[in-house]
Amino acid sequence: MCKDVYVFAEQRDGNLQKVGIELIGEARKLADDLGQNVVAVLLGNQIKDKASELIAHGADKVVVVDDEMLADAIIDLKTANKLGCKVMRVQYMMSPEAFERLAPYAELFDVRCGIEIHNPETPGSPSMQKYLEVIKKTGSKYLGFVPDFGFLSVQPNKPQWMKALQAGVKEEHLQMAAQLRREGVSQEEAAQKVMEAGASPAIMPALAGMFGFVQFHDEKDLPQLLQELKEILPYSFECHGKFHYLDEACHEASIPYNHILPLLAKEGYNGYLICEYEDELYCGGTEFTKRQMIMERTLLGD
Repeated sequence: MCKDVYVFAEQRDGNLQKVGIELIGEARKLADDLGQNVVAVLLGNQIKDKASELIAHGADKVVVVDDEMLADAIIDLKTANKLGCKVMRVQYMMSPEAFERLAPYAELFDVRCGIEIHNPETPGSPSMQKYLEVIKKTGSKYLGFVPDFGFLSVQPNKPQWMKALQAGVKEEHLQMAAQLRREGVSQEEAAQKVMEAGASPAIMPALAGMFGFVQFHDEKDLPQLLQELKEILPYSFECHGKFHYLDEACHEASIPYNHILPLLAKEGYNGYLICEYEDELYCGGTEFTKRQMIMERTLLGD
């Protein structure tokens, strides 16, 4: 754990706030008694010139965080600590460099930070591998991953498929679009081909999903995806148990939980497993959440 005395020096519109300056004075007394340094943390943009003021008021060091996403994440850490949260998701829009700089603050507030691995990314994609390099480089137990199981989808999104059928799209055209996705055809070419085949324009939302945030892989790629998940599980703090549609037999239509959950059990995963339902059919999540709980108990055992 950090031994220095940290103070968040609040600023508004580039002006240091009185409360931060007063806290530095109190921190100075405490740090002198402990034989430690006073470190002021200054969050914002174009505020580096304010560091000298904080030094003048008693800070030994000033850490200026001029990365907006990093600054926001530090504020989130502070809030998470106050709420008693132990894990915080960090979206992958934060750069690996900023993620590395987040480590001491995560340690300071005792909150583990996980980069979310969300479809269309996978653990093995180049961007996620850069975060893995940071995690290994720092050796910090406070930096890791939050994998969303949506990246393991091997079938088209069931609710979007159902809504397309309700809008008058023919099953054969949806099957054609899915096959084009499996063949690696671009979204633009797939759209052109299904329209040339006479598909209704109402197919477009479903087709966009197949190539977007609810895209899916060919089933032959599943072993590789599961291996990628296995490799990052030791660095994973929580998993997002994404589900879109569970039938009465408690089977998720696109995400292969019958492979995922046994892997977690075999590898001794002991982090959080979050129930994440996306109610795209607007039918309410209570029943589907119950079904997911039944599915998990069935696959993992009581």
